Amino acid sequence: MRHIPRKRFGQNFLVDSQVISDIVHAIHPAEDNLLVEIGPGLGALTQPLLRSLKHLHVVEIDRDIVERLRRKFPEENLTVYLANALEFDFAALGKKLRVVGNLPYNISTPILFHLCKFAKNIDDMHFMLQKEVVERMVAAPSTSDYGRLSVMLQSRFEMEQLFIIPPESFLPTPKVKSAIVRMTPLKQPIIDADREKLFATVVTASFSQRRKTLRNTLHNYLVPEDFKKLKIESRLRAENLSVAQFVAIVNHLIRSI
Repeated sequence: MRHIPRKRFGQNFLVDSQVISDIVHAIHPAEDNLLVEIGPGLGALTQPLLRSLKHLHVVEIDRDIVERLRRKFPEENLTVYLANALEFDFAALGKKLRVVGNLPYNISTPILFHLCKFAKNIDDMHFMLQKEVVERMVAAPSTSDYGRLSVMLQSRFEMEQLFIIPPESFLPTPKVKSAIVRMTPLKQPIIDADREKLFATVVTASFSQRRKTLRNTLHNYLVPEDFKKLKIESRLRAENLSVAQFVAIVNHLIRSI
């Protein structure tokens, strides 16, 4: 029975065999990897991944697809979780986790932030996302794509855009290009765990009004003397600061308490 893609789940199914092969090659799964796929859909990646893996975990919100996967693959090879990835406890699967998936574009950013909570349990992640989102994720300071998403993710992961995927590789065909991104947790965290909440607050405030200067966006946190101590020009905008400079601001605030 043919599955009709559901808009509410942001379903666009990958059908290009060469692209599928390229993605699996980039992931380079090994037999004993603890690998979880988010949004397996009709199994375009699931099946080739299972050729290399002893076992695969998948998280899927669509009940019809869950039933299809359970009928198609034996339980000893595939564990299917009927769940919303935004609420799923990835830590429950263990450590040295590898996460892959064609993330629904309408909720890709919330999923990425949710996965940040499990960075200690993760070895790497490979995702297919809207090209514009990937460009924001990997963007460098002082570029138009650099923003809150760039800073928050780059404070936890090394990121690399691998290749671009054209719209015609999917059914139904989306109106945008896609890209594959590789995310690898930093070996040494650059922000202490107990400071992550303040870090997120400061970064969000800094980018809340992109065209305003730090003197305006961070007036609740820093006074002119603080900017001098930090050696940061208060007339700069958030997009001009490196991740390390945002970390320095948070560390300065903690020391000043």
